[in-house]
Amino acid sequence: MTHPFHPWHGRRFEVFQVRQNWGEWRVKFFDEDRRLRSLPADWTSLAPPDPFVAVSAGRASFRVEDLERLGDLLRNLDRTIGAEEG
Repeated sequence: MTHPFHPWHGRRFEVFQVRQNWGEWRVKFFDEDRRLRSLPADWTSLAPPDPFVAVSAGRASFRVEDLERLGDLLRNLDRTIGAEEG
């Protein structure tokens, strides 16, 4: 698991299957309780290197489109909270 904010970050699992589901590549594996789990391949070491991360070489923490999406989410949250209060 390579996703930095996932609670299983740094853990290793034996891959059962890699396939495209729900429009994205997913990795399937069995957890320690032998339950079949599925995660986006981008959260694992099986994903190819992200071109943005490679080119930015640590100089940029966020992509412009990610910041725009965050701004949209915050504006929607502000509207939702304002509607509940007002």
